Amino acid sequence: MAIENAAVDAGIALQQTVEESPFLTDAGAAALAVGLAALASGYAERGIGAAAVGALAEDDSLFVQGLIMTVLPETLVILALVVVFIVG
Repeated sequence: MAIENAAVDAGIALQQTVEESPFLTDAGAAALAVGLAALASGYAERGIGAAAVGALAEDDSLFVQGLIMTVLPETLVILALVVVFIVG
């Protein structure tokens, strides 16, 4: 009998909801998206920048290509900021 009462009490407890704030709000999710995009962009630029400087040391005519390749990962951060303004 005690086991049946415990099961009924557990069922009632599961049906009750508690109003709490969400774990991650819209602003927090947007900030996390921009932060992770910036982190990934920096990680990508690390290798690209080293390769661009090495190529530039050997041939000065590769400056424009190296600059373009270095700037491309930054577009991820810009697109993440666009998403923040759309969500917000």
